[in-house]
Formats: sequence, structure tokens, C-alpha cells
Amino acid sequence: MEGERLWIQIPSLFILLASLLLSHSKTILSDSVTPHEAKQLRDEVREMFYHAFNGYMDNAFPLDELRPLSCAGEDTLGGYALTLIDSLDTLALLGDRQNFAASVEWIGKNLRFDINKTVSVFETTIRVIGGLVSAHLIAIDDATGMRVPLYDNQLLNLAEDLARRLLPAFDTPTGIPFGSVNLLYGVDKHESKITSTAGGGTLTLEFGVLSRLTNDPIFEHVTKNAVLGLWARRSKLNLVGAHINVFTGEWTQKDAGIGTSIDSFYEYLLKAYLLFGDEEYLYIFQEAYTAAMHYLFHDPWYVEVNMDSAAIVWPLFNSLQAFWPGLQVLAGDIDPAIRTHAAFLSVWRKYGFTPEGFNLASLSVQHGQKSYPLRPELIESTYWLYKATRDSRYLDAGRDMVASLQYGTRCPCGYCHISDVEHHKQEDHMESFFLAETVKYLWLLFDLAVGPANLVENGPYKYIFSTEGHLLPATPQISLVREHCLYHGAYCRSGDLRQTHFMSEADNDKQESNDSRSYESWTKATYSSDYTTFEPTRVSGLIKGVCPGLNHGQKFGISYVHPADEHRDYEIIHQKESTAVQSHSVMVLPSQSSDHLISDDSSNHNEDRRTS
Repeated sequence: MEGERLWIQIPSLFILLASLLLSHSKTILSDSVTPHEAKQLRDEVREMFYHAFNGYMDNAFPLDELRPLSCAGEDTLGGYALTLIDSLDTLALLGDRQNFAASVEWIGKNLRFDINKTVSVFETTIRVIGGLVSAHLIAIDDATGMRVPLYDNQLLNLAEDLARRLLPAFDTPTGIPFGSVNLLYGVDKHESKITSTAGGGTLTLEFGVLSRLTNDPIFEHVTKNAVLGLWARRSKLNLVGAHINVFTGEWTQKDAGIGTSIDSFYEYLLKAYLLFGDEEYLYIFQEAYTAAMHYLFHDPWYVEVNMDSAAIVWPLFNSLQAFWPGLQVLAGDIDPAIRTHAAFLSVWRKYGFTPEGFNLASLSVQHGQKSYPLRPELIESTYWLYKATRDSRYLDAGRDMVASLQYGTRCPCGYCHISDVEHHKQEDHMESFFLAETVKYLWLLFDLAVGPANLVENGPYKYIFSTEGHLLPATPQISLVREHCLYHGAYCRSGDLRQTHFMSEADNDKQESNDSRSYESWTKATYSSDYTTFEPTRVSGLIKGVCPGLNHGQKFGISYVHPADEHRDYEIIHQKESTAVQSHSVMVLPSQSSDHLISDDSSNHNEDRRTS
């Protein structure tokens, strides 16, 4: 109720904040970035990457992350050279064949995951599995120009091994995974049953790609079930909360928003559709996005509301919201993205960085949320908006961001967290995502302005960026999983008939909202005194039967049109009542000018990173 009373005073303050900060922004943008300056800025960002990367390799490797002030290292996730793994595709993007090949070789020879470590399912998936899979797809393909000659799938094998060690986390009545799992022993009996929506709903890209590369559908199956488990428990307003009990399905925090603890749930709904062509993800995204824009959007800002009543409970801009304009670009909703980005950027320019929280009522940094841990989200959205509009204001914004990072966060061996944006106090830590995302998006921004000659813009495939900034290519094997078998004699490889993992689970969710799921490709669980352990079995084959026609180009980020023949052999095995998404033609992009039509050539993060 206090939040509701506070909000009564805020509408005029919203207008005041937007007008004051945006007018202040206009005074800063006097000299636009020239093509020559863009090239200089691109080269400066490249130097920033190597200052941090070499600082890590010289002072912290093979520990997880760098302490850039003291020039030391620390293990923060699992003790397996996290920053190196997170940096692999950035090295490839920069065209650094020598360091990329050497890193791939070292990881293949030295990395192991049979260790007694309890790790975040979310962080491990987006940083480690994502980094390994992305680098594998680059290292194995001549078309990328970065093929490693003696490479023999070592990174893929490591990613598969690690993913299997995470599978016990999904053994819950709701299908929503535990937040943490021990890589050697499974889920501890004392593990918390509370997880965030982002933590449970941001695993589909990495696990889905892994299913396609290994011909084992279990990875995609469990992560899609997690998404459907969350969506089945949405409110009548089509809003989801921030935290949920994975056993009971009860929401333990009902604050709905687009930032902390929820953000990448929205992101992966759209990107899973763009990468895999699964229209069920698109349908859910459209429903969720419509609700978010209706209940959370107070132009140009976003607030947090109660998921059941839509009563405003938190008039706050938090830095994790800054990915949203970039996601809107991918969805084709450009105009609100432009306005919201301008508002978010005004906060950056006020402090030199975006604090973790900015109070929209007091127009000040939220108490206890003053830090800037080198987050990439606003930079990511800046890149996407420049790509969509080619408006020079986004290059100007990028220039300001480079200046802030160089003069505020640069340390002897890397780049430091800022513990207080008002006083620019440095903290001795550098997250691996600084190399995976922050400098990557800055470099792409200025390279795009110069005339791109990089893997993303001019490579052989369209790329989807994971939420950790890893490059996932839309190859036929990944994006045309059903159509891909046309190239192999019209039948997919098969060793059994368990192809139903790729069928919709929506009907199951309607009938079994809180049931225990049995996964056909797992053996029965065995229990120890402290841990739940599994012995997963290998499943060969994805789909058996004749594949549908090549229609994915029609729906890759633009539209979905049903193929004429909806009665294929692979659908006959377990035919179910069609879901709503299967009975409608749907569009991702609203009507826009051609300059605004953009597909994700490509874009929060650990449950810890997403929870302030």
C-alpha cells in the first residue's frame, strides 16, 4: 500500500524527470561521431578488450575471474577458467586466430567438470555451456574463417558433459529447475526450493542448441518444460512474478517487471523462436509482451507491479531493464524503444554509469543500489538501435560510454566494478561478462559505423546473441531441425521413436499444472543421504519421419505462415489437440519502414547477477 500511495505523487514527476534529463542529454550531443572517429573508437575498444584479457591471462588464469586492482585472480563460479571460456567468441569476432586456437586447445586438454562444486544452473548455462557451444560452432566451421585445424569436438563434448551434470536440477514437480546443483553429486537435499523466473526460464537457447548438436532431445525437452511450467503459473493478467517455489509452483515474490529476476525470461521467448522457429515460444512472447506493455510501461519508464492486481509496488529503474529497448528492436517495436533508451541513457549521463537502482520518485540513486558492475545491457540496446536506425546519436552515446569506462573503471590490470556511481569508487573485481558482452557490443557498434567486416555482420549465417552475448548461428542443423533432414534422404537419424520431445507440451501443462514429470531418456533416480543423483542415458535421433517443407525463412524474425500440409508422419506418433499457437497465423514485426525491419544477427544473467 505504501508503494501505491507513493505512486499517486509520481505521474508529474515522470514527465519532469524525462524532460529534465532528456533536455540535459541534448546539450551533450553537440558534436556527432565522424566516420574517422568511429574507427578510432573501434580500435580503442579493441585495446580495452586486450588490456582486460591480457590482465586476466597474466594474473588470474586459470582461476575464474580477475581482481584488476590487486592484479590477482579468484574462483567465483566453479574454478574452471570462466573468463577464458566467456571470452572465446569475442576473440573470434576480433579475428584473433592465434589466441582463439590456443584457448580452444588448452580448454580441450585441461578442462574437466567431474568436480565437487555446487554451481548456479543459470550462470553455468549462459556463461560456460554457452561459451563452449558458441566456440565449438566457430572452431569446427571453415565458413567462419576461424576453423581450428586439429579441433575434434572437444568443446562440444565438454558442454554435453556439463549439461548432463545439470540435469538433476530439473527433477521437480513443476519442471522448473533448482537454482543450484553439485556437479558431482546432484542436488543437495537442503537446496533452496526458491528460484527466480529468469533463472528457470533462460536456459532454452544453450540447451536447445546442444540437443541439435548431440542428437539428444533431453536438453531441449527439460528447458522448454521449465518455460511452460513458469508460463502455466502466470496470473490472469499474463504477468509472471520474480521468484517461485519449484516444488509447489507458488509465487514467493509476486512483483512483476522487466528487470531484476525476470528480464531474460522475456528475452529467451523471442530468441528461442528466432533461432529454432518454434512458434509456441512466439505465441507466449506475444502474450507476455502485450501484458508487459499494458501494465508495466509508463512511457518512457517501466515499473514493477503486483502480478495479480497490477498495483504499482516499485517505481524504480534498475539497470537490468536496459536490455529491453534492444529486445524491442528484435520484435520490431522501435518507437517506444527509442524513447525508453533515451530515458535510460539520461541516467547514465547523470552519473557516468547506470546505478543498479534509480528511484523515479526521488530522482536519485536508490539506497543500497549504487554500484555499477560493468553491466552491458544499455550498451547492447545502443548497438541494436543504431543497427535499426543508423542514427548518429547512438554512436555519440557509445562514445560517452567508452569515456566513462576508460576514465572511471580502468585499473592496472583490467576494469573495475564501481561500488558507488556518485563518487566513482572502484572495487577490485571484474566479471567475465565484461569481455563476453560489454566490450563486444561496443566494438560491434563502432565497427558497424566504419563498415563492418566481422563474423556477425558479414559471416555465413545469421546469429542470435545469447543473454551472455554468445554467438549462436542459425545454421540448418540448428534452425531447420525438422527441415534439415531433407538433406539426408528425407529421414532424420533415428535409433528409437522418442521424437516426441520436440512436440508441444502445452496440453500437458494445462492438465498437469503441478505434476511430477517422467523423462523417458533418464533412468530412475537413485538417492543418497544428501544428494539426488541421476544416470542419464544417451538418446540417438531427433525426429523420425518425413520432414515438412522449407518454410523457416518465412518466420525467421518476420512472420509465421503455416505450411499447407499439417499432417506429417512425425506428428502422427502422438497427435494432440492443437494449441492456440498452431491455429493462428502470427506476426513478430508490426508494420514498420524497411529501415526498422531487423533480424537478430546476433543479445543478465546469473541468478545472483539478476537479483539486487
